Amino acid sequence: MKKTALYILLMAVAGVVMVGCIKNDLPYPRIQQNITSIVADGESKAALIDSVNFSATLYLDERTDIQKVSFSEFSVSEGGVADPDLAEGEYDLSKPLIVNVTRYQTYQWIILAEQHIERYLSIEGQIGETTIDEVGRRIIVKVPETADLADLTVTAIKLGPEGITTMSPSIQPGKYNFSKPVRVEVTAHDRTEEWTIYVEKTELLVSTASVDAWSKVVWAYGSCPSDMKGGFQYRKAADSAWIDVPASAVTQTQGAFSACIPHLEPLTEYVVRAVADDEVGNEVRVTTDATADIPDGDFDQWYLKNGKIWCPWNEDGEQYWDTGNTGAATLGQSNVVPTDHTPTGSGQAAELNTVFVGIAGIGKLAAGSIYTGSFKKVDGTNGILDFGRPWKLRPTKLRGYFQYKTAEINYASTEYADLKGRPDSCHIYVALTDWTAPYEIRTNPKTRQLFDKNASYVIAYGDTVYSGTMADYEPFEIQLHYRNTSQVPRYLQITAAASKYGDFFTGGSGATLWVDQFSFDYDY
Repeated sequence: MKKTALYILLMAVAGVVMVGCIKNDLPYPRIQQNITSIVADGESKAALIDSVNFSATLYLDERTDIQKVSFSEFSVSEGGVADPDLAEGEYDLSKPLIVNVTRYQTYQWIILAEQHIERYLSIEGQIGETTIDEVGRRIIVKVPETADLADLTVTAIKLGPEGITTMSPSIQPGKYNFSKPVRVEVTAHDRTEEWTIYVEKTELLVSTASVDAWSKVVWAYGSCPSDMKGGFQYRKAADSAWIDVPASAVTQTQGAFSACIPHLEPLTEYVVRAVADDEVGNEVRVTTDATADIPDGDFDQWYLKNGKIWCPWNEDGEQYWDTGNTGAATLGQSNVVPTDHTPTGSGQAAELNTVFVGIAGIGKLAAGSIYTGSFKKVDGTNGILDFGRPWKLRPTKLRGYFQYKTAEINYASTEYADLKGRPDSCHIYVALTDWTAPYEIRTNPKTRQLFDKNASYVIAYGDTVYSGTMADYEPFEIQLHYRNTSQVPRYLQITAAASKYGDFFTGGSGATLWVDQFSFDYDY
């Protein structure tokens, strides 16, 4: 008995040793860890969370101390741990802040902050706009050659955040001596910056500062003494007669003025010059851009893939548009289909249907949509899309035809629960962006990334929303609103959706949008 007991004991010990030596080769699951919400105290608008590039950009009000930012809301993916945890303490966001979010693996996020502080200085009789050099902390004002630098009148000045800034010496509207550079200590949040004001004389009273040529319009910018009325003249380079831009088309602020010159010809060289009273500025030569149609904007090209997925392009042709049909067809049928119900009575149009796809009440709302780009893959019951097609022209309007039949919103996410029971709305929008590659869209709430019309990547945007039921097609016109006239876009995004909040799985089953004949206008 003793030998048997000893044997059993030895075998048990050996078993423990063997178990201790077994290597655990099972890999940890790889689950991307995201910042899911972030709200800074004193922000001017909502933060932009980019879970593709692992960055969050904050937009701070000018009165917020960028070196002491606290957060009223901060959360990461369920199960993840953030280091540092921004829910506590204050942080210096004058430079990028690294936050590591860990669960099995560590994902490094970068927190960035943008803060625009409005600064200005205007002097009576100045020529053109004041130059504000944020990096060099210089302010440069140009005045006529005849001006007395020792006796100039400041009409307006602001060099720091509103209401919390002091200046030494204190400069208020009134007369000052600018015969030599004036150094000003600007203090806010107990920190002082030294700015220098330079006032320079210039012989050129009227200047054509810049000219931006689009396809059928030109934007002109000029400067002159603030007590003169600025304007523009233009001509084809091959002509000799100058054409006056109507005074009603010119906008002037102090000594800076601008105008849009419409009704021009594409791919044509023009000469533009600024004028003021009897003074004439320098001439600037520009060549207008070409025009182009929106590929497959008539929605006449379709083919049926695998017997159930309708694709808005020829089977052997080049794809420009796509839909969410690949996702909808996983649990049902295509909800974006071709139709011979068109505004012209010929060809085909796109019919976009909002439907519930699933079995025995288990599934999701699928809002019919068509967009420039491509459907990448299904993510569970969600979708991953590539938005955008390369584009370099600057149209002024998107035109087309649409018809809409609304339905009561009977499915809603928690974000839009208050919309339940209301009529659904369709949404058509157009955007020009500075993307360098297609923009990834993800509808999964855990990794959600959607198009944001207010994001810094948007150069121009316009949209239309309609809630109701139409008897037939109606024309629509969407004007593009540009943030500036000089930036050339890289990508075009057009989206039409039967349910405005379909990305959030909110809408009315039965809502239908028909669209056809999309085209661009390049004139005003």
